[in-house]
Amino acid sequence: MTGWGGGVVAWVPADFYRAVDGGLQCTLCPFRCRLRDGDTGACKVRRREGDRVLTATWGTTVEHWSSVERKPFYHFRPGLPLLTLAPPGCSFRCDYCVNHRVSQYGRDPDSRVAAQDADVEKLVAAAAERGGGLALSYSEPSLAAELTLELGARARPLGVPLVWKSNGFLTPEAVERVAPVLAAVNIDVKAAAEEEHRRLTGAPLAPVLETLRLLKAAGVWVEVSTPLIPGTSADDQQLAHIAEFVASLGQDTPWHLLRFTPTYRMRDNRPTSPERLADAARIGRAAGLRYVYVERALGAGGRATRCPGCGVEVVTRGVWGQTESLLRDGSCPACGERIAGIWTMDERGGA
Repeated sequence: MTGWGGGVVAWVPADFYRAVDGGLQCTLCPFRCRLRDGDTGACKVRRREGDRVLTATWGTTVEHWSSVERKPFYHFRPGLPLLTLAPPGCSFRCDYCVNHRVSQYGRDPDSRVAAQDADVEKLVAAAAERGGGLALSYSEPSLAAELTLELGARARPLGVPLVWKSNGFLTPEAVERVAPVLAAVNIDVKAAAEEEHRRLTGAPLAPVLETLRLLKAAGVWVEVSTPLIPGTSADDQQLAHIAEFVASLGQDTPWHLLRFTPTYRMRDNRPTSPERLADAARIGRAAGLRYVYVERALGAGGRATRCPGCGVEVVTRGVWGQTESLLRDGSCPACGERIAGIWTMDERGGA
């Protein structure tokens, strides 16, 4: 990930707030911060100035291309190049965050980033010219809801898909507004219980699960990721409960298991072993999930899609993207089983 340095983050007028007794209330995330003049919200990237709220998320700290598989999305438009943006900030404060210098802007003194104003028209044109899409990732895209809406409004007429890699921490009314411009989301479920989730992220779990249900119901393509964090989601019981929830969204919902690597405030913990990731994958399949993935630690087999009907390997992936697909119109060439996903630009809808 490359970015810009040495500049500043600009604050611009925000949306997603309302007047309440004694101030203005942000309606973007479930913290619903009440802001007095001069206050900054819990996210640190939205603040009140007089009778309006400003946001620091119109700019982006990075602008680079990668494949859709790197987010990861394994069942959405394979091989699609994505122009990725990362506005500063996050509503969570995870101790293991690999992107903490961007995500913890305003919260961590070591987070010093510069954001370049997003030229929406230019970004959409660049994605359209390459036959690609747009992604918001690395930090928390839901805090850039205004930028998302503007990108989506300009991208959709050109057939440019817009995707998020998100923590899913939004209010229902915010989900209702952004869902129509999102083609796909990959949302982290980091714990199975409220106490563990609050300890890890500083935020409640229930709104994340509700966001997943709402996006699914809205027809947005949904994939789920779970990092195996020591002391929380790496526990068998936690993984089993998370897998059960993912299965409740649909057995065809892809579930990505992410290896923990020591970083930020968890440098003293050990990385997740391949054996542990294999165990976690078995837990997911035991919960009924048809598509469980591990990006690197289990080799090519951990990234491959097998037909749930006959077991034939129908999609092969390298670390950086798809290498071979045997699918015929989205179906297994051996038995004809439909493989859930959006495999071409003409398809839409949830699993």
